[in-house]
Amino acid sequence: MQASPRFPVLLVEDRDSLRAMLRHTLEAQDHEVVEARDQAEALDRIREDRPAVVLTDLRLPVGDGLGVLRAAKEVDPDLPVVVMTAYGSIQDAVSAMREGAMDFLAKPVDPDHLLLMVERAIAQRRMQTENVLLKQELAERRGAPRIIGDDPHLRQVSQQLVRAAGTDATVLLLGESGTGKELFARALHALSPRADGPFVAINCAAIPDTLLETELFGHEKGAFTGAVGRKPGRFELAHRGTLFLDEIGELPLLLQAKILRAIEQKSFERVGGTQSLKVDVRIVAATNRNLAARVAERQFREDLYFRLSVFPIEIPPLRERGTDILMLATHFVDKYRRELNKTPMTLTQAAIDALERYAWPGNVRELQNCIERAVILCEGDTIQATHLNLAALPPSPVVADGPWDQIDLSGTLQDALQRVTFEAERRKLLAALHEHAGDRTRAASALQVGYRAFVQKLRDHAIQN
Repeated sequence: MQASPRFPVLLVEDRDSLRAMLRHTLEAQDHEVVEARDQAEALDRIREDRPAVVLTDLRLPVGDGLGVLRAAKEVDPDLPVVVMTAYGSIQDAVSAMREGAMDFLAKPVDPDHLLLMVERAIAQRRMQTENVLLKQELAERRGAPRIIGDDPHLRQVSQQLVRAAGTDATVLLLGESGTGKELFARALHALSPRADGPFVAINCAAIPDTLLETELFGHEKGAFTGAVGRKPGRFELAHRGTLFLDEIGELPLLLQAKILRAIEQKSFERVGGTQSLKVDVRIVAATNRNLAARVAERQFREDLYFRLSVFPIEIPPLRERGTDILMLATHFVDKYRRELNKTPMTLTQAAIDALERYAWPGNVRELQNCIERAVILCEGDTIQATHLNLAALPPSPVVADGPWDQIDLSGTLQDALQRVTFEAERRKLLAALHEHAGDRTRAASALQVGYRAFVQKLRDHAIQN
């Protein structure tokens, strides 16, 4: 059985002559080979080339084979690693296998044995991939959202998602705004044993602090003015299912302790109540913030951070997903032309080039909005680059040539200061929006302002983007 070029072999060997011989042996059987001479190079190749199997010598000039093994398992726990060792060092090979190596080869390497072992490792890798695909297909039939893309970074996320789904561990989804964290959370739920239970989502940044506690935990009748009846919270509604806490980094400090207690003890009290309620809930949280930095700034509880990050999954930004941009764009074109009852449409090469050149600061959400707008604007069956309107950004703030001549300094000192401060704030908000391509979350983060406060300031200045 010949291996496909989609499954490269990483060959880690410092001796040029031996590495060349092994490479020729593998390439003669149509294996794609990538090479490294030491542990540092091997780690770069593992991250960039996503090999299906790693073949490494135990003795390296910088680092060693055990270091390569550990690095490989850190990137992908299922990555098969075969170690090569000189005769007389079998004990080292046994130690490597205890740390997770698939097998070992004694030097001098027998070419037939080498090929057999590589084929076995690739077959194992292929089977793991097929199992992931089967689980995803089953989940889609049960209502899981479809995750579009074939980039190696995304495939790794999908594999992590499948592994996490089978457990009840708390999952923390990390990634920029617009990368589809809720989509991944819903897929995780659909792949899990809790798939028949409810999926309940709450955006911690979209609800005022004064209302967030009652939204999460519910309230009893008479708990506050206007509480005319008992209301269940999201924790109750998610019983025997999954609770998705989106934008967890925006959670107020006072609520963080209550969330931690509810997660650890699986119990809570409604606002205004005294009875402790037990719930069986799986927590999935998401944030585009650096929670470790928030912990250092004392804006996020360290114990809650560690409790949430039992199984962190980093979702790659769209700009790092290569050909997925065109795949997603084609999917959205078909989706929206069907919804709008339009004839089949295609993207021109100029439109494709524009899509692939653009950095997509708003990620998949921005791409989706861009394509929806293009389908609406397109009057024929061909989407042009002009339909995409990718050059449009919030207007750059204009600064007058003589700024002090433009400022109204009439009235009291306090009046003048208020006018200057108001104008400076307005210009700073516009500059931040322009710098971050209209992404409010990133602009707020750059200004070190909470998201809700940032949105309120935009309202105060009548800024729309």
